[in-house]
Amino acid sequence: MPLSAAVAMAATTVLVAGGAAASGTTAAGAGAAVAPADVEPVEGAPAPGAAPAPVPRADLSHHGHVSLWEDHIAIRIRSENRGPSDVTASTVRLRFSAPLAASQELPYGCLRGGKATVLCETGGLRSAGGARQTALDLTLVSGSDEVVVRLDTVWSGGARDTDRKNDAHEVLAPATGDAYAF
Repeated sequence: MPLSAAVAMAATTVLVAGGAAASGTTAAGAGAAVAPADVEPVEGAPAPGAAPAPVPRADLSHHGHVSLWEDHIAIRIRSENRGPSDVTASTVRLRFSAPLAASQELPYGCLRGGKATVLCETGGLRSAGGARQTALDLTLVSGSDEVVVRLDTVWSGGARDTDRKNDAHEVLAPATGDAYAF
C-alpha cells in the first residue's frame, strides 16, 4: 500500500474513532491526504497500520556432557533445532562456578564473556535438520573438587523458542574425569 494511501486510511480511522481529529486534507479542500514533510518511508518496513510480520518459532536444544579432572574441563555440546522455523544462528552461553584461566584457546565462534563465562555461536540450525557440534577444552585458574556448569541459549536469531526446558541446563561435574550428561 502506498504511504499516501496509508496516511489517508489512518486519518480516516482517527476521524471515525476520535470524532474531533483533523481531517488531513489539503488547504484547497481536495480531500487528498498529505504525508508530513519530515517523515520518510523506511525501506522494507511494513506500511503504517499493517499487521506486524509473524515472529518465527523454533525449538532449540543443547545436549552433551561435561568432564572435569584436576584443573581441566571438557565440554561437548550438540545443538539442534526441532522447528518449525529455521534459525539463522544462535548463541549458547556457558557459565562456570570457578574462574577460567586467563589464557585459553577457544574454538572458532567462541569468545570469553567474563572470568567464568564463554559464549559460542552455533551457526545456522535448520528445522529438523542436522545438529551442530561444539567442543571446548578449558583450563580453570586452579584445581577444584567440582564445578557447576550452567548452559543456556542467549540469542536465537530472532526466533521465539517455545520450549526453554531443553536448551537451559545446570550440571554438577565432580573432578572424577567421568562424563556427566545434560
